[in-house]
Amino acid sequence: MNFLMTLRVAFRALARNKMRSMLTMLGIIIGVASVIAMVSVGQGAQSSIQEQISSMGTNMLTIFSGSMNMGGVRSGTGSTSTNTFTADDLDAIKREVPTVAMTSPSVGASAQLVFGNQNWNSRVQGVGEDYPKIRKWQLQSGEFITEADIRTAARVVVLGQTVVDNLFPGIDPVGQMIRVRELPFRVIGVMARRGTDAGGRDQDDTLFCPYTTVQKKLLSITNIQMAYISAITPAATYTAQEQITDLLRQRHKLAASQDNDFMVRNMTDVAETADETNRIMTILLASIASVSLLVGGIGIMNIMLVSVTERTREIGIRMAIGARSSAVRTQFLIESIVLSVLGGLLGIGIGVLFSLLIPKMLGWPTLVSVTSIIGSVVFSAAVGIFFGYYPARKAASLDPIDALRFE
Repeated sequence: MNFLMTLRVAFRALARNKMRSMLTMLGIIIGVASVIAMVSVGQGAQSSIQEQISSMGTNMLTIFSGSMNMGGVRSGTGSTSTNTFTADDLDAIKREVPTVAMTSPSVGASAQLVFGNQNWNSRVQGVGEDYPKIRKWQLQSGEFITEADIRTAARVVVLGQTVVDNLFPGIDPVGQMIRVRELPFRVIGVMARRGTDAGGRDQDDTLFCPYTTVQKKLLSITNIQMAYISAITPAATYTAQEQITDLLRQRHKLAASQDNDFMVRNMTDVAETADETNRIMTILLASIASVSLLVGGIGIMNIMLVSVTERTREIGIRMAIGARSSAVRTQFLIESIVLSVLGGLLGIGIGVLFSLLIPKMLGWPTLVSVTSIIGSVVFSAAVGIFFGYYPARKAASLDPIDALRFE
């Protein structure tokens, strides 16, 4: 009996018990659908985070004032004795580090904003004139802060969309006056909507003003809390990171044995860390879902053992008229593989359907990959071979005389 005849016999045997065959495939269907849905959720999250990180600028570096830990106490970004990072340091970086293209200081504070009878609590961020270019953030209307505004510590602000929605519903805010901590500020522009960042924070719930204004009129400090740096190219970020570190250590007169009193972070490092974290999460989700495939495989082996018992006389007759043991083994092995592959194909359809429904029902991004589909089919076929081999070998090893006597 050739392969096609064996395949036909296998399909005919499975068709005799359609309901049992369908229930046998159920474990594989659920397993494959789970793997595809979980992998698509993991890859969707990975793609979304990478997109958000890329939107910040892959050539961006951030400098935080203060060291990570000193004497068991985390040194923050406030005005402390360890906070020696100033705007002069940034000017030196821009002037002396050839791999740096743009810089922007940053100081921030929470403040109550008032316009008419509307009020809103938000974050005031003092920045430099190159901030939108470094962060790749578009201006929707009006203008951004200028060098003259920074030099004169002008009371001007540029609003994020969330602030506009809460303070100026249905009103053009450009040209209006608002009160920030009881001080009057003039609105000169509105930023384009940016959405939430990778940490879930609403980036539009903020307003920008000259960093000198925040230093002098809101915080009464002379240092800066952090800085945004743009390297000349994405490939130059690591070189810029080293050069900035060397320059700041020299300017802060740190001995070789002393730790840095600042931190320089590279967005490429952040992107790689996020990518690795999501890759591990995707593997974890797929591994959990794969347990269903193993359970489905055990179900196939159980049903195939029952089938071998039920068809013992049939096996005996085939052997009595000349069928070889290898042909019997192949037939039962094909039956288990057909069950697994058919279950896998149905599971792929259901898994893809779930992957399309999840963004609409839960708002989670998903990404169905060809690799996960091919992997699911190969894995389900492997499950069929692995768990079908034992029943097939048991059928092939039956003695024809004993099989014919079986009742």
